[in-house]
Amino acid sequence: MNYVLTVTTPELSGTVLEIIKEMNLPLSVVLYGRGTATKSMMDFLGIDSKERRVIATIATEDATLDFIRQQMIRLNIGVPGNGIVTAIPIKSVGGGRTLEFLGGSGDKGQMPIINYNYEMIIVIANEGYTADVMDAARLAGAAGGTILHGKGTNSKEAEEFFKVSLASEKEVLLIVSRSESKAAIMQEIIKNAGPQTRAGAIVFSLPISAVAGLSLIESTQNVEEAVSGDNAKAHPDKHE
Repeated sequence: MNYVLTVTTPELSGTVLEIIKEMNLPLSVVLYGRGTATKSMMDFLGIDSKERRVIATIATEDATLDFIRQQMIRLNIGVPGNGIVTAIPIKSVGGGRTLEFLGGSGDKGQMPIINYNYEMIIVIANEGYTADVMDAARLAGAAGGTILHGKGTNSKEAEEFFKVSLASEKEVLLIVSRSESKAAIMQEIIKNAGPQTRAGAIVFSLPISAVAGLSLIESTQNVEEAVSGDNAKAHPDKHE
């Protein structure tokens, strides 16, 4: 089972929601964000706006594969500027009834094997400093990301530990990276925009079991293998 994130334009987001409705995928959420592409890159890709929609839903292994295929066909995912899709494996689900609702097996399974070609780097930074974070990430080869706005709610102890205000306005930057590049990107972010800086960035990563739309070359040639192969055989645990 996967938590599937689609990052696309406002114009194409309606088609994603149509696919979700047709497939009866549960618990879909639409988030508002913006891209990090430079003006020269936007001109090259023919993109008029940085505005983005991040659509999150939950899908079984088979449904994940079908969901990605449908987006490739109907949204032309893989064409620069149309968006990307990532599938993040779910380790645990809270209760058997919830697991059944989400379409998973009622049997308790094993933890997924963490051995994936791509990872999602998640950066939580102070508002207004995501450009600094992205500049640092590009030093290590990151192509771009998506920014979401939020507000920290952490405790005073956590704030004192990191020496930054975790309860202030925040921006969350999502960057998809090849696994072999992930460490270098995270190191550059920590070095140039980490907790010791005004950006106050905190960085971590999650494995991705399938990805489509990163480029015309890499877009989806290994999607089916990633979703249905050895890395995705296990079912999520259920926590009573």
